Amino acid sequence: MVDATDLRVLHLVTAEEVFFTQQIDVLQSKGVDCTVLVVPGQEQVDGDMGARRGPGEYLKFLPRVRRELRRGDYDLIHANYGLTAPYAVTQFRLPVVMTLWGSDVVGFDGLVTKACAWRADAVTVRSEEMRELLGRADVHIVPSGVDMDKFRPIDQTDARERVGWDVEGTHVLFPYSPDYERKNYPLAERVVERTSETMGEEITLQTISGIDHDEVPYYVNAADCVLLTSRHEGSPNTVKEAMACNVPVVSTDVGDVRERLEGVSPSDVGTTEIELGTSLAGVVRARQRSNGRDVVREVSWDRIGDKILNIYKSLD
Repeated sequence: MVDATDLRVLHLVTAEEVFFTQQIDVLQSKGVDCTVLVVPGQEQVDGDMGARRGPGEYLKFLPRVRRELRRGDYDLIHANYGLTAPYAVTQFRLPVVMTLWGSDVVGFDGLVTKACAWRADAVTVRSEEMRELLGRADVHIVPSGVDMDKFRPIDQTDARERVGWDVEGTHVLFPYSPDYERKNYPLAERVVERTSETMGEEITLQTISGIDHDEVPYYVNAADCVLLTSRHEGSPNTVKEAMACNVPVVSTDVGDVRERLEGVSPSDVGTTEIELGTSLAGVVRARQRSNGRDVVREVSWDRIGDKILNIYKSLD
């Protein structure tokens, strides 16, 4: 077994999203030497880990991985997102860790993932739902972490002035681009419209895209509620980031959201448009911060980093 300070890990990933970069940062802070290889064409699919590239990009990735494995003296290979798994499991020298993020256990991506998972020495998923979809009981449940320093409570008025929202209005944040199909923006629109009509007051549905991640905490804190209407998720960071800011969350029942929001008030999970509207109305009427920060500490990046490190150290 190798000490953390001696570990050299090759990470394969489809796109360097913020949460992946945070994972690398925390592992390196704990003494792991991480090298990252990204499937070519990231600029075409920014914001969607499972977005399609052409066969050409994936064919180009194979020789890059093989060259790096020959050149580097690695202790293990970590495949992040299921579409990178074939490059990891078709080499037979190093132990393989697979980390799955949500959409890679369904559809075509899920077929690739399941075909490769049996060859991995360790598999991590974000939630119990993902473990059931994968069909393996021996996987580790390791949610993505949250940066508790960056995502923190900020005075709502100050946050609204910074992002340019009406200070006196009621604002619900859909924390994605409306064009991100899997996040189901049309449902968010219907829920907010229903809630506005029920309450007899104007509610503004806000969205964010193309925002520097350092500015996102201000948008979250400017909101009365964060609304998640995704069709499927693993362990959505937007929920945990809102919790870290003590901002209430209303969400569809996806991934580990119900587990994360257990004991958080005001916040709620709904399975239908009507339930989501009722929950959102309750949160808006309450007009108070949640206790989410105290609850979400268990999935800070520091603690998640320790879990990943323990998995690494368990592999011979």
